[in-house]
Amino acid sequence: MAKASIMIVEDEGVVSIDIRNILRRSGYDIAAVAFLGEEAVKKAGETHPDLVLMDIGLKGEIDGIEAAKKIRERLQIPVVFLTGFADENTLAKAREADPSGFIIKPINEEELRKTIEEALSGGENIDG
Repeated sequence: MAKASIMIVEDEGVVSIDIRNILRRSGYDIAAVAFLGEEAVKKAGETHPDLVLMDIGLKGEIDGIEAAKKIRERLQIPVVFLTGFADENTLAKAREADPSGFIIKPINEEELRKTIEEALSGGENIDG
């Protein structure tokens, strides 16, 4: 069975590197890494990853929520949100993007693996 490819969208360099290391240790391929929402949409279209790990709070013209909506609409790729902002308003707005899960920072390696596995297996999306 082929390894799943995952795109990482995270604007904090150290966090991005940590995620890459976790994914590689877990046997996943890194499809692409992006730091901005616009870049994420473009790279997802170019690489067609199996899953996108998306930071909600990206800088730039579009945030992670808008980038996730575009990726889901155009490419039907599951998105798991990464966030340091677990307040209810942020989570409610993020649910509009129909995510396959949420990971609250700081990232717990086991939780990340479990959430990725559930999203890749076609588990139900978060329904608010």
